[in-house]
Amino acid sequence: MSRTVLVFGAGKSTAYLLNYFLEKSSDENLKLIICDIDFTHLDEKIASHDNCSLVKLDIFNDSERSDFIEKASIVVSMLPPKLHIKIAEDCVRFKKHLVTASYINPDIQKLDADVKSAGLVFMNEIGLDPGIDHMSAMQVIDRITDSGGKMLLFESFTGGLVAPDSDTNLWNYKFTWNPRNVVVAGQGGAAKFIQEGSYKYIPYQKLFRRTEFLEIKGHGTFEAYANRDSLKYREAYGLQEALTLYRGTMRRVGFSKAWQMFVMLGMTDDSYTIENSEGMSYREFVNLFLPYSPTDSVELKLRHYLKIDQDDIRWGKLLELNLFDHSKKIPLQNATPAQMLQYILEDSWTLQKHEKDMIVMYHKFGYEINGVKKQIDANMVALGENRTYTAMAKTVGLPVAMAALQILNNNIKTPGVQIPIKSEVYQPILAELEAYGIRFNEFEVPYLGYNPDSIAI
Repeated sequence: MSRTVLVFGAGKSTAYLLNYFLEKSSDENLKLIICDIDFTHLDEKIASHDNCSLVKLDIFNDSERSDFIEKASIVVSMLPPKLHIKIAEDCVRFKKHLVTASYINPDIQKLDADVKSAGLVFMNEIGLDPGIDHMSAMQVIDRITDSGGKMLLFESFTGGLVAPDSDTNLWNYKFTWNPRNVVVAGQGGAAKFIQEGSYKYIPYQKLFRRTEFLEIKGHGTFEAYANRDSLKYREAYGLQEALTLYRGTMRRVGFSKAWQMFVMLGMTDDSYTIENSEGMSYREFVNLFLPYSPTDSVELKLRHYLKIDQDDIRWGKLLELNLFDHSKKIPLQNATPAQMLQYILEDSWTLQKHEKDMIVMYHKFGYEINGVKKQIDANMVALGENRTYTAMAKTVGLPVAMAALQILNNNIKTPGVQIPIKSEVYQPILAELEAYGIRFNEFEVPYLGYNPDSIAI
């Protein structure tokens, strides 16, 4: 009798995940059912596979959703995080394991006692970041502490970027994952971390001006800005005594300074709607955020407001986005500034069919053993194949699929709502990821402590 893998969501990050299940379907006796309301991004070779069924399903249709979950062997949710709870509650009700790539939210966490009581595994944060970052970090941290070392410092940075041969704009950036998450990144509170024993906080309006530089051999220079809350994993990672704990997002140098222009203008605000947004031109959108002048052009007002000159590279970046175009219109009703900005950016930053993306991850481990301070630097770089089989889809989807199969085969069996920080999870998955070209390079380097100006590998 076949085992049913039920996947909710067929979006941009699912190509490798779905392909993995189908490649394993014969040997592992799997039947894949994919539920979504839109299969636009689904590869035809997946849709037409003999062991795959597509179901057009509204996640809010309680009876239909629960019926599929009741019949499944394991459930994977690749839907937006706010929709996981409905699936999770059904999984508890019908005693089904659940795997997601999303951060654990409070509603899911509240189910922990019921999940444990039922002997279920609810694996969350098992994508890229969060996901591969957890597993690769814990593999090294456990190795250090098991050898008697004491962790002093941990830094981790991840970037979803465009591959060098597809890098064709002044921003050195294109969307490789959910564009909305890029536009609203860093909002919802100050970024917080600990540096050399001192707590540090960066308010949103300053976040993109407090960057670090990283040099990764063979791949060039990057910059990084702080993630919203680096301290949430302090206990999970066993780093309560570490002097520095810092997690951030990587971009090519110059991106953050340019992005700060949108923050200063208020274009990333998602807290209110603009009543006459539909049909507004890109130029009119820009003018919303500038003072009135009977004589000055929109261009001149913007340069004065941002204090930039015509020969500033940031001005070239704004021009490249067609921000002052009269003819380009925004077709969104009652949209927020962030939604309107997202539409404009997608017009310029969407990967073309043949273009490739790149994932870069960097870890820095500082520790003391036998009275000597040491440091390990590690990096991972992955390149996509095209717009469908992206490095983002690969690094998010494969760990999810691998975890689901490990759980289904009873190799991962510690029950509860959890993240992948135990060796029973990270050891087999990291080993299997290497077969797909996702591997970390480690370097022992002199202990440097925290260096806000430059981190080199």
